[in-house]
Amino acid sequence: MHQPVTDNPFVIMVINMVIVFAVLTAVWGLIELVHLIDPTKKKEVPAAPPQAAAAPAAPVMAAAPAAADEGVSAETIAVIAAAVAACGCSPAQIKAVRPAEQPSWSRYARERGMR
Repeated sequence: MHQPVTDNPFVIMVINMVIVFAVLTAVWGLIELVHLIDPTKKKEVPAAPPQAAAAPAAPVMAAAPAAADEGVSAETIAVIAAAVAACGCSPAQIKAVRPAEQPSWSRYARERGMR
């Protein structure tokens, strides 16, 4: 019938390790290839002039008085506008800033934590 090539466990171990590392090397090569031809990679764009940083100040101050009536301070509005600008959006895109409604489970958790 069929006879094994070897009964030595160390030879079998070396053969299996060579196969495993060959497969890992092939997967690594495929990953590097995908990184080279990645169509979703962002293109490098030249840096914009620093004049764009001064523009967000005007819309932020315009939104502050309307939100201050609802209990949100002007400083909070400025921080939110700065965070939105840091994410790449224009502060002019901010339509309203209002506190999020608290669901009952969070109120329950606070009450439970105070006990």
